Amino acid sequence: MSILTKSDYLCGIQCLRWLWINKNDKERIPELSKVEKAKLEEGYIIEEYAKSLFPDIIDLSKLDFKEQIEKTKKYIGKRVPLFQASFLYEDLYARGDILLPIENEKWDIIEVKSSTEAKEIHLEDLAFQKYVYEKCGLKIRKCFILHINKEYIKQEEINPKEFLMQTEVTDKVEATEEIEERARKMLEVINRDCPDFSVDDLLTIEYENIAKDEFMNSLPENNIFEFVRILKKKAIPLYKEGIVKMTDVPDWFKLNDKQKIQRYVAENGGKHIDKKKIKSFLDNLQYPLYYFDFETIYSAVPKFDNAKPYQQIPFQFSLHIQDEPNGELRHLSFLAESKADPRPTLLKVLKENLGDKGDILVYNQSFEKKVLKEGAEFFPEFTDLIENNLLPRVKDLMEVFSKFYYYDQRQKGSVSIKYVLPLLSDLKYNDLEIEKGDMASFEFERVTYGDVSEEERQRIRKALEEYCELDTLAEVEIVKALRNIVGF
Repeated sequence: MSILTKSDYLCGIQCLRWLWINKNDKERIPELSKVEKAKLEEGYIIEEYAKSLFPDIIDLSKLDFKEQIEKTKKYIGKRVPLFQASFLYEDLYARGDILLPIENEKWDIIEVKSSTEAKEIHLEDLAFQKYVYEKCGLKIRKCFILHINKEYIKQEEINPKEFLMQTEVTDKVEATEEIEERARKMLEVINRDCPDFSVDDLLTIEYENIAKDEFMNSLPENNIFEFVRILKKKAIPLYKEGIVKMTDVPDWFKLNDKQKIQRYVAENGGKHIDKKKIKSFLDNLQYPLYYFDFETIYSAVPKFDNAKPYQQIPFQFSLHIQDEPNGELRHLSFLAESKADPRPTLLKVLKENLGDKGDILVYNQSFEKKVLKEGAEFFPEFTDLIENNLLPRVKDLMEVFSKFYYYDQRQKGSVSIKYVLPLLSDLKYNDLEIEKGDMASFEFERVTYGDVSEEERQRIRKALEEYCELDTLAEVEIVKALRNIVGF
């Protein structure tokens, strides 16, 4: 007999093909990356904080499948709070986070999430639990999401009562009739051949998965889903009509100016280059020019005082300085040494090296500006420096690409520096040990706060320096290439 678990149900809600693969062909699913595994571990930490709010809670999480069900039956009769109580109703299995006894023989369901708000997928989670629990004879009063308080600011030890907050979602939990119908359909799917991917699933998929990846990878180059900022609910009807390529989009379908550029390039090849606007951007750069980039760590549980959940905490920067166009480059870098909060030292080094004139050139200014603004918020001694000196000088190199002054069809609608750099330079990120920002964050935390050898620590720190330096050297190379394009 096939059993449909809560996790299976949540897969099926999003994509039936994904559900089938999860149940019948797990070997197809890529292994979790180190970064993804670290996020799972962080979720377990949040569960521990949640359990601490209920001192008398009985933890059943370490028991096997059969024992969990048996122990749940035992403790339900004793009316005590339970963590990961487990229920099996026919072929439906639900294991929740917290089951709390309240008056009149009723129970509240509290689901623990590492997000900062209740999401639609969380309601589906609770709806399945509630359905199974009630079929097993429980009387459910209310449903809650226990999630992170995004406004929490750490001071000394984490205070779980302030770090976590409870949101009631009882009225939003779906009707049980729909749960039963969906569950039966999913069980049928599991026991048949693998279903095709439904393009409509693009509207319901909450998390990345192999079924979606396989579908997107099967599409030809210059397909309609590569249109920048196209809404899936607008692209899907086109796909259903057999319109897959940009060049097949009918005239009646309204495209914005950027999408029209994409279709023109797809039809005619080559690139779109607006030399006048590129030249204007370059002419407005004020020297000395500071090519700048941050690397940050961001965790659900704040590591330092005066930090919020998921706040981007800068631990590293790279800086290339050029006194005049095509002039010599000077490189400076910072990489935090100790386990202490890196922000005060980093901001001090910035103050010493960014001067008081010349533009600070970044790629995607919303990120760098946000980090700087939070530095001013939590470290008032740097407020004047950041608000009156640094922020007014920031300019965004990404503007050239996000505004389509330059567009090459090989970008596939993306303006990420990882897509742009290979078009304008021989520099490559995939030549490095660390290729992405999330991996840089993970590796910094691993060798700074984990138990590793000094040799391993120094090796990774060298790789971090190389990665961050390439981010600003990439900016240098892109500006150089743009200057060549417009002829100066």
